Amino acid sequence: MAERRAFAQKISRTVAAEVRKQIAGQYGGSPQLLKNLTVGASTASNTVPLTEAVEPVDFEEYLITHPPIIESGPLRDLVEFPPDDIEVLHVPRECRTLGQAVPEEGDNDPHVRDCARSYTEDWAVEPAGYVLQDDLKRRSMSMDDTPRGSWACSIFDLKNSVPDALLPRLLDRAPNEEIDRQNEDSRKAQRHRELFALHPALDEEPIERHCVPEVPKEHFGQRLLVKCLSLKFEIEIEPIFASLALYDVKEKKKISENFFFDLNSEQTKSMLRPHIQSAAISTLARSAIFSITYPSQDVFLVIKLEKVLQQGDIGECAEPYMVFKESDAAKNKEKLEKLRAQSEQFCQRLGRYRMPFAWTAIHLMNIVNSAGSLERDTELEMPLPGALTGPSVTAIWVTFCLFPCVLQEGDRLSDEDLYKFLADMRRPSSVLRRLRPITAQLKIDISPAPENPHYCLTPELLQVKPYPDSRVRPTREILEFPAKDIYVPNTTYRNLLYIYPQSLNFANRQGSARNITVKVQFMNGEDPSNAMPVIFGKSSCSEYAKEAYTAVVYHNRSPDFHDEIKIKLPASLTDHHHILFTFYHVSCQQKQNTPLETPVGYTWIPMLQNGRLRTGHFCLPVSLEKPPQSYSVLSPDVPLPGMKWVDNHRGVFNVEVVAVSTIHTQDQYLDKFFALVHALDEHMFPVRIGDMRIMENNLEAELKSSIAALSNSQLEPIVRFLHLLLDKLVLLVVRPPVIAGQIVNLGQASFEVMASIVNRLHKYLDGQDQHGRNSLLSSYIHYVFRLPNMDPNSPSPGPGGLGGSVHYATMARSAVRPASLNLNRSRSLSNSNPDISGTPTSPDDEVRSIIGSKVSAFCWRRQTVPSFDDQVTHLQQTLSNHDSRRKNLFHEELALQWVVSSGSVREGALQQAWFFFELMVKSIIHHLYFTDRLESPRKNRFPERFMDDITALVSTIAGDIVSRFQKDLELVERLNTSLAFFLNDLLCVMDRGFVFCLIKTYWKQLYALQNPTLESLRLDFLRIVCSHEHYVTLNLPCSLLTPPASPSPSVSSSSGFSSHVQDQKIANMFELSVPFREQHYLAGLVLSELAVILDPEAEGMFGLHKKAISVVHNLLSSHDSDPRYADSEVKARVAMLYLPLIGIVMETLPQLYDFTVEDHEAEGNSMISQTVAMAIAGTSVILFQTTRQHGSFSAESSRSLLICLLWVLKNADDMVLQKWFTDLSVSQLNRLLDMLYLCVSCFEYKRMNSLTFKKSKDMKAKLEEAILGSIGARQEMVRRSRGQLGGQENLRWRKDMTHWRQNSEKMDKTRAELEHEALIDGNLATEANLIILDTLEIIVQTVSVTESKESILGGVLKVLLHSMACNQSALYLQHCFATQRALVSKFPELLFEEETEQCADLCLRLLRSCSSSIGTIRSHASASLYLLMRQNFEIGNNFARVKMQVTMSLSSLVGTSQNFNEEFLRRSLKTILTYAEEDLELRETTFPDQVQDLVFNLHMILSDTVKMKEHQEDPEMLIDLMYRIAKGYQTSPDLRLTWLQNMAGKHSERNNHAEAAQCLVHSAALVAEYLSMLEDRKYLPVGCVTFQNISSNVLEESAVSDDVVSPDEEGICSGKYFTEVGLVGLLEQAASSFSMAGMYEAVNEVYKILIPVHEASRDAKKLATIHGKLQEAFGKIVHQDGKRMFGTYFRVGFYGSKFGDLDEQEFVYKEPAITKLAEISHRLEVNKSQEFGEDQVEVIKDSNPVDKCKLDPNKAFIQITYVEPYFDTYEMKDRITYFDKNYNLRRFVYCTPFTLDGRAHGDLHEQFKRKTILTTSHAFPYIKTRINIINKEEIISMPIEVAIEDMQKKTQELAFATHQDPADAKMLQMVLQGSVGTTVNQGPLEVAQVFLSEIPSDPKLYRHHNKLRLCFKDFTKRCEDALRKNKSLIGPDQKEYQRELERNYHRLKEALQPLINRKIPQLYKPILQVNSHRDSFSRMSLRKLDI
Repeated sequence: MAERRAFAQKISRTVAAEVRKQIAGQYGGSPQLLKNLTVGASTASNTVPLTEAVEPVDFEEYLITHPPIIESGPLRDLVEFPPDDIEVLHVPRECRTLGQAVPEEGDNDPHVRDCARSYTEDWAVEPAGYVLQDDLKRRSMSMDDTPRGSWACSIFDLKNSVPDALLPRLLDRAPNEEIDRQNEDSRKAQRHRELFALHPALDEEPIERHCVPEVPKEHFGQRLLVKCLSLKFEIEIEPIFASLALYDVKEKKKISENFFFDLNSEQTKSMLRPHIQSAAISTLARSAIFSITYPSQDVFLVIKLEKVLQQGDIGECAEPYMVFKESDAAKNKEKLEKLRAQSEQFCQRLGRYRMPFAWTAIHLMNIVNSAGSLERDTELEMPLPGALTGPSVTAIWVTFCLFPCVLQEGDRLSDEDLYKFLADMRRPSSVLRRLRPITAQLKIDISPAPENPHYCLTPELLQVKPYPDSRVRPTREILEFPAKDIYVPNTTYRNLLYIYPQSLNFANRQGSARNITVKVQFMNGEDPSNAMPVIFGKSSCSEYAKEAYTAVVYHNRSPDFHDEIKIKLPASLTDHHHILFTFYHVSCQQKQNTPLETPVGYTWIPMLQNGRLRTGHFCLPVSLEKPPQSYSVLSPDVPLPGMKWVDNHRGVFNVEVVAVSTIHTQDQYLDKFFALVHALDEHMFPVRIGDMRIMENNLEAELKSSIAALSNSQLEPIVRFLHLLLDKLVLLVVRPPVIAGQIVNLGQASFEVMASIVNRLHKYLDGQDQHGRNSLLSSYIHYVFRLPNMDPNSPSPGPGGLGGSVHYATMARSAVRPASLNLNRSRSLSNSNPDISGTPTSPDDEVRSIIGSKVSAFCWRRQTVPSFDDQVTHLQQTLSNHDSRRKNLFHEELALQWVVSSGSVREGALQQAWFFFELMVKSIIHHLYFTDRLESPRKNRFPERFMDDITALVSTIAGDIVSRFQKDLELVERLNTSLAFFLNDLLCVMDRGFVFCLIKTYWKQLYALQNPTLESLRLDFLRIVCSHEHYVTLNLPCSLLTPPASPSPSVSSSSGFSSHVQDQKIANMFELSVPFREQHYLAGLVLSELAVILDPEAEGMFGLHKKAISVVHNLLSSHDSDPRYADSEVKARVAMLYLPLIGIVMETLPQLYDFTVEDHEAEGNSMISQTVAMAIAGTSVILFQTTRQHGSFSAESSRSLLICLLWVLKNADDMVLQKWFTDLSVSQLNRLLDMLYLCVSCFEYKRMNSLTFKKSKDMKAKLEEAILGSIGARQEMVRRSRGQLGGQENLRWRKDMTHWRQNSEKMDKTRAELEHEALIDGNLATEANLIILDTLEIIVQTVSVTESKESILGGVLKVLLHSMACNQSALYLQHCFATQRALVSKFPELLFEEETEQCADLCLRLLRSCSSSIGTIRSHASASLYLLMRQNFEIGNNFARVKMQVTMSLSSLVGTSQNFNEEFLRRSLKTILTYAEEDLELRETTFPDQVQDLVFNLHMILSDTVKMKEHQEDPEMLIDLMYRIAKGYQTSPDLRLTWLQNMAGKHSERNNHAEAAQCLVHSAALVAEYLSMLEDRKYLPVGCVTFQNISSNVLEESAVSDDVVSPDEEGICSGKYFTEVGLVGLLEQAASSFSMAGMYEAVNEVYKILIPVHEASRDAKKLATIHGKLQEAFGKIVHQDGKRMFGTYFRVGFYGSKFGDLDEQEFVYKEPAITKLAEISHRLEVNKSQEFGEDQVEVIKDSNPVDKCKLDPNKAFIQITYVEPYFDTYEMKDRITYFDKNYNLRRFVYCTPFTLDGRAHGDLHEQFKRKTILTTSHAFPYIKTRINIINKEEIISMPIEVAIEDMQKKTQELAFATHQDPADAKMLQMVLQGSVGTTVNQGPLEVAQVFLSEIPSDPKLYRHHNKLRLCFKDFTKRCEDALRKNKSLIGPDQKEYQRELERNYHRLKEALQPLINRKIPQLYKPILQVNSHRDSFSRMSLRKLDI
């Protein structure tokens, strides 16, 4: 056994012997639990510490040598990856528009062709094979998945009193095996397949995979739909044309193109008929969609209006609009007609020209704000459409005033002026007030654009899908000119040009040129006919025009323009394309011989300059004459000979040209690069770039410099042309160009610039995913990247050269690099080596000579490529044209370049390693797929050189991780992640054994340093590598670990899995042995990491616990939800990979979070003996508590780890587990049971308590029951959730319970969500417990097989009981009870002889379930209870033990359970009775009668309980009932003890510590009584008598009656308190309670009994403690002298039939000290009012005797009187201290004054007094706080007796004040004042005068007269003493006061003198007579006895 392998290996740090010693100490010396430092001591050479990776198995070799035995099916799929694992799909690119946006011409331009291809070709995507998408991340439970009947059960109708259904065949004697099989079948039915679906995932995603990047698509900002509905002026006389555009005031930028629209009626439009041909439908749009990428407070929607040009400036023309009012239309009819006629004339003549008319602007934010959905927010990032999509508004109607375009200082409306106006609009300023508004009504509807609007046209007028009908008026999409750069790659063809004429200065031009318009034309030649119809029309006109005119500003020689002319650029431009501007003077008045328009100038802009598009600001000179021939190739800046220019050729015309093009890069570096590449493509030399002409001989240098210079270009164009640019760079690497006959290698240059570009994107652009991958780049790789010409369908990119017309079959199959690259396998000869130039002496020449012989070509092939197909391919390659010789494989080149890179290039590549890794993988996949190499064996797929490069790469990057992690953790984390993903990807395509070796390389490097950060990185790496979709297959789940050994006979199973088990050493499967780690490589790494990190001695690993556990958790979670592993046999294989986890968790058991703590807390308050808290005090759990020497795990981590453990136990093969359990030692099995015990606590259902339902408590309790299907055993918990334990406690508890579930979420969840969550939690609890139950069954079977491990059955039972004690579902409980019945029937003696404590516990659990509201639970619990009695009876023909335990359990249940239902319990009792009646076998025995007796007895207790429940709120009544029940158990010591303890518990809750102490003393006395019968030990108390000093009541515990049971009878006095230890415990508790009550003298008495016991056992430590406590007690007596208060007493009488038994009963109540009469009165009144109703209770205010006849019979009356303890004179000599006077009290007194005529008070001579003395049945303090009054005695005092008492009292007060020490002057003066002051009414003088002035006539009163006379004598003496004392105390200021007092005293003394000195002669006669008098006096006293 000692050599058995431990569960997990240990990192060797300390000497093995020391560790063994240390651990043996911990675990009580059991060698099995030692973690051996080596795996298997015998094979020391073969060990590898867990911190090192083992040599992986040669995966591919293994698969070949171990062909799968199974033909097909799910298990077969575990063996190898699926055949279609890798494929490349061409996914058609989605096109928004109906027609594809492509250039209409320009195929001859290679750049245009490339761009067009780039925007239209399909995506090349590798679909994720078996990757399970998001639905697996957390397949949440639906309500329908729950097993029927488990959670939702109706609350039963309580009226039926029939038994529950009997379980069929319960009483049959079936063999145990049969029962086990049935139990197992029913347990395994209807189970949840997926455990993790019930467990909330941890923070990380369950599986770490790259998210699929977004498909590259056209960029849109937030889209607004603007509908123009109507435009109405006061008068309607002419057509008005409008345009809309967005402006950003802050950026001073127009941020959209114009949207032209008009809202003219058909009638108005007809005025322009001669000028307008038919209007294209695209120009009739009245709604537009604007896009805003950067919404802000500064965006305005500007509306500009124009009208047809007419004579007069703007102000004049606008005058009528301001003067006329619509309301006066009839009045001004003639004037309006005249205006209309005038307008018609202008339209006829000048219809083609426009003039500015008016403008207005809408501040977009104001609209959004006024819509009420957004606050005014100064943030720039304004969620504009979001704001509009709210429910508040869908449309906004805007009615505006329009400002005319008039400025005081002249007619200027440049953009600058506009921005000023717009800025002013935001703050009402004087500038705007000075403008005269034109009143108009413009209705615009602004709303968020819908997702897919119908009838939309793009800015190029293409129809956007859906476009159902071409005849419908369209909506125009308006092109955005973003305020700031937008970084999005081009994905569609767009080629637009915008021309903005800005200003013209003809001030210095001779001649008449005032009403100036500019005609703009786009020309492709110089002839007027060369004007191209590419100018977009505005509104209500043709779609395209050949010319456009600017608006005219009347009589202005230097006009500003605000027109926008939009042009569709031809795809390929030539030197002849130019923009021509012609300036005209328009004659507004119709004059004779004056033409309508006169040309007054010309200028132009050539479109190309050195081959690049010209855009930007131009200040052009204007020619007075038509330009000469061939002008278009020159710029107007060039002074052409013989031309006349305005203003001496100065620039007088400002114009801006803006291009929005996905063809023209508008970046010089990109232009140059593309131009050079295309020059190579076309073989067109020399190349003209800018001013340079590049010849072929310097092309290489230029090309390299242009590639390097790409780093200087702007980021925005780089991003826009990213796809094309990267494609070209890849192309240059893959097909090195031939320049001047030499192959030029551009691999290094391309690699460098790629690294630079990728880093720039990463640095300046956001949009990284969680792995730091820039989204633009990842979508390029995912969708766009392809190996050039690998795709058979792609059109060949062009003739000859780089693109090559060589087609797929030849080129694409070139599977190896040129043969030269294989020579000597020398890297220096690679044509990729940047240092080797391609001279004719290069190896390529050798190649050419070799190619001469076809066959000889093969000798250069590597021998690893044997297939014939490949040879043919190679032959084809060698024979194809010379281009194919220069084809590299991209991934090989990339790997090589990376490996040889250094310096900043290597740094750049490292920064963005992910990009190059992913490119490499994609290249590999394309290469394998398109060359059909996926069929070839993995070992032969790649040249060795490439494998070496990859190894070098992985090794150096791992080195970088180790060397840099302290300097740049962020980079290292990214690098680590990238490397992990790379290796994950390689597992799909390369030799898997090789990839495992790479993982090992990484491992080795990262374990070089022991560091938590590196450990964390390793975990990240593992998490990613293990998220491979074929992770299970990679672990060879079907492999055998060791060569077959002799089969083990003990295991046999039908499952195919288990048949192999006997062939291998079972321990190897459960340990991290070397064979395990080699074969299950990745799983071995994961579990080794877990073991290393969870090792308590590992330094600094504590923070990684959660992370390591979540790696395992997420892996298992993903297996669980993977449909490939749904089959149970397959799951068993998968679980086999994790069997060592069981051992690892067992090792960490002491560190796990202790979930049982909550159980202790929960049950702690009930002071009943049989609770789980006590039951788990067995050895194993003590170990569990004591070995927690390390930092414990968090609850969350522990929970995660345990659910992983349960998953393995659930899915592993039962036979394998059983075989392993058989091999385990007893202590290991106990460890396993401890672990299961913890699991029960961990997964206990706790959710509903913390739900914040607004329900009544009662409803919530019902809901608990309905959901849980059982009564919540955790009353304490429920109470806490209801907040009864105070806020702080409540908070801590709830946080602890649920902190793994985000607490903040709780507030936001709906009720349904919370209930759903509770449902899932409940299901998890059920499933977890069922798994535990399955495992317990396997353990029990193991015991049955070995028969040597019966000692662990107690542990099994303990776990079982613990699970019953927790909240469980009905489903679980019925299986649990079935298992429990089977266990008891197999091992009956276990419960009844060994585990007696557990028997008690079982009875309690079963009874609790018998009172469940759910029928099935009751049925099973009753059956279990009945069988328990039956088995107990069968063992010894008596079932006293179970009887006893059941009765006790019922008592404790009744005593503590708040929500227990007696109705249900009655039904269960009936069921048990029914079983007894139907049990034929035992019918003839005494058993049925015994059962009946028991049931009746239980029923009686129940009835009392019902009453107890009714009086739950009335503490006195409740305690009385408990007292009554306890009294009923006088003959049953165990039960009486139980109830006394229940009472003690109740008292403690109410802080009645004295009473709690009395209960404990009574308990101790009871125990002592029985102990003394059992054994005679001198030092033990001899029974109750010994306790008399503590309380006189205790004698009632003496066992003297006839029916007392003898303590040695079976089942009697068997509780743990009936022992010496129990007695000591009770006494110690009593002492502690007395101490809390402040009764320290009683503490002393208790210890007097305890001390001899401890002295006898020589327990010095205990004695020291006791004497310490005694010292403390006596110290407190001294310190608190005069400040102690014990209680206040009241007599309470109940009158009225409503009180039932209590009617006319009187009690003395003990209340806390200083309770006022009003307080108790209020409490009782409120209490009884709640019971009987508001107006039904009255409190009698006086203390006079109650005459019941005078009371209202329908009401309840309470009389309450304050009473004081009463002592006879003789008693006072013993009752000296305050304690004496307040302890052991049985008599109390209260006084009532009265007069004979019925008044309470009268004059002195008629004032009588009644003293009532009460005697109670027991002495206070007692075990309850109210005691019955058993005797009442009254003494009536005559007036003179009352006077005597008063005088005695006064005299005493004087004496006390005089002799007080220290003296108290104030007190003394107060008493003196009351005694001698003249003002005192009924003072001493008056008393003397009334009673002493005459000798009484009645001789009976002589004695009283004399007594009073002597009292006065005493009184005067005391006054004198007091005065003397006062004189010594006063200061000089009180001398007068003293004199006054003395005067008064002398006056009083003189007055009293004659009265005091008069004696009654009769009293001084002979003695005999005196005696007779004395007798008569004593007889005469009016005594009335009332008993």
